[in-house]
Amino acid sequence: MYSNLKLQIWKTGIHQNRLAKMLQMDESILSRIVNGFRKPSNELQTRIAILLNSDPAWLFEEETESAPPGSPGPDHKLLND
Repeated sequence: MYSNLKLQIWKTGIHQNRLAKMLQMDESILSRIVNGFRKPSNELQTRIAILLNSDPAWLFEEETESAPPGSPGPDHKLLND
């Protein structure tokens, strides 16, 4: 998922369907991109970034799965082991 992309779309107030029209693409394809199910080309990343007045590297920074602060890491052993 591209959380920064979602955030910037929200901050600009542009609805996804409007952004898709501005990009001359199907809304379902844009939805797949926003939700991380499809990786856009570098050209498309740049076009989206221009419309959202943002840096493409930041917009398309992929989220990493991480444990919340204070939770045991993968090497943590239970006391009863």
